[in-house]
Amino acid sequence: MAMSTATDPVASFERLARGRARAGRLTHLERWPARDGRQVPWPTWTPPELVHRFHGYGVDRPWSHQAEAAKLAWAGRHVVVATGTGSGKSLGYLLPGLSTITGSAAGRVKDQPTVLYLAPTKALAHDQLAVLGDIARDLPVVRATAVDGDTSRDERDWAREHASWVLTNPDMLHRSMLPGHARWARLLGNLAYVVVDECHHYRGVFGSHVAQVLRRLRRVATHYGAGPTFVLASATVAEPAACASTLTGLPVAAVTDDGSPRGPGVLALWEPPLTEMRGEHGAPTRRSATAETAELLSDLVVDGVRALAFVRSRRAAETVALSAKRQLANVEPSLADSVAAYRGGYLAEDRRELEQGLRSGRLLGAAATNALELGIDLVGLDAVLVAGFPGTRAALWQQLGRAGRRGRSSVGVLVARDDPLDTYLVRHPEALLGKPLEATVSDPDNPYVLGPHLCAAAEELALTEDDLELFGPNARTGVDALTADGMLRRRPRGWFWTRRERACDLADIRSSGGPQVQVVEHPDGRVLGTVDAGAAHTNVHTGAVHLHQGRSYLVRELDLAASVALVE
Repeated sequence: MAMSTATDPVASFERLARGRARAGRLTHLERWPARDGRQVPWPTWTPPELVHRFHGYGVDRPWSHQAEAAKLAWAGRHVVVATGTGSGKSLGYLLPGLSTITGSAAGRVKDQPTVLYLAPTKALAHDQLAVLGDIARDLPVVRATAVDGDTSRDERDWAREHASWVLTNPDMLHRSMLPGHARWARLLGNLAYVVVDECHHYRGVFGSHVAQVLRRLRRVATHYGAGPTFVLASATVAEPAACASTLTGLPVAAVTDDGSPRGPGVLALWEPPLTEMRGEHGAPTRRSATAETAELLSDLVVDGVRALAFVRSRRAAETVALSAKRQLANVEPSLADSVAAYRGGYLAEDRRELEQGLRSGRLLGAAATNALELGIDLVGLDAVLVAGFPGTRAALWQQLGRAGRRGRSSVGVLVARDDPLDTYLVRHPEALLGKPLEATVSDPDNPYVLGPHLCAAAEELALTEDDLELFGPNARTGVDALTADGMLRRRPRGWFWTRRERACDLADIRSSGGPQVQVVEHPDGRVLGTVDAGAAHTNVHTGAVHLHQGRSYLVRELDLAASVALVE
């Protein structure tokens, strides 16, 4: 590695790839040209003060798809914005939501319209909160806040009483806001819009649970007199209208014609070299994708290219970041602290510090799990490295889309692991390029998903015959079975929850396997982070080595009953 003053990420990567030491590793290079954007006038209903704030934020006029989505939502039609990564999908819901709030004639806080924003991760919700804060800085009627597991009691109380825009996640909606809906009556009763961001993330069992949570939300909002319009967004969802309709239980229009500009870029398929080691039956083995990715990451950082490496596990994120830091320390010590790991399980303050470092440019490189896959706006990111095919084309393009936002040029590199699938993909680019995205499949009518949510709905408000249609064709069968099991009881006003425990606890919507295990440093008691209960036996068993931001800790004890892993 040698220091360079290169600023063009494509030229820098091609120079690195052509080096003699890397001969034969680049198996395919796909280029795409720049694309001009299509701007349109602001909708006539946009308040002038809001147009002024958007101008201050750098938005002269909306792109065509932004205006189309905003107009549909303003007219009360449920809509999904399914355009490319970095295309500014958020303006499709910011524009009608902020216009509704700022244009309201309601004088009292308790009567003013509200917006509920749902993100699959805390990081994305806080990213959008920062965007809202910048745009609505001089609009006192817009009172935005995030509500999640890191939110204090005082902040939650303020949100219930004053917030006009609440950013949260399906977990908080399921476990807190809906079971305690009476305390959120102001927000729910004035709900004008529900935003479901990165809706492709809601697939499989998790997506089926979230679909039922949204049906419960619609039911409670109706109870308080609201009929919110749903606005969904995703860059990598197949059949967006059908997917959004399954998720919400409502007819949804799709906006798919992307009017945003795009910078030039390349996608490289990369195969690590063979090593002298032999595998099973003497088969040759290749260098690991994580080692190859760490080297590429450090080389790009030395070249002045801001890069993000996606890996498959939390441990791999720590390993790649640590390896890159060591290589940088040998070549350019001043850059050693410009690379970090980003993964789930960090404390809230640590996550915020890392996210700020990535946005500000203090961090030039990071190794991350898919915690950074979603639409956090990392402006200035030049390159994305993907260590191993992430399982779907949708996830691959979602990760690659983190680079080159706002019309900048970009580099994407898929580094193959030493397995048959990755080997095939990097040698047969046609299997990746030009193929449709995989379907986002969920089944809200799954009885094992539906049953717990019927119980939760009955605890929130008595279930009636009219409610059953909302929960799908299997709802009546499910209610009858739950009644026969003694979990629900039929009364003239409907079905009621019969037990003392909270019904919402019947559904673990993320299938996490239990409460988070805290990783605690011994003997000072400092909490380093958390690990999912289902992964604790693998990652923090007694005697395991736990990596945290470049430091190694030995796990002294794992106490699942107390949900604590002691490390030193």
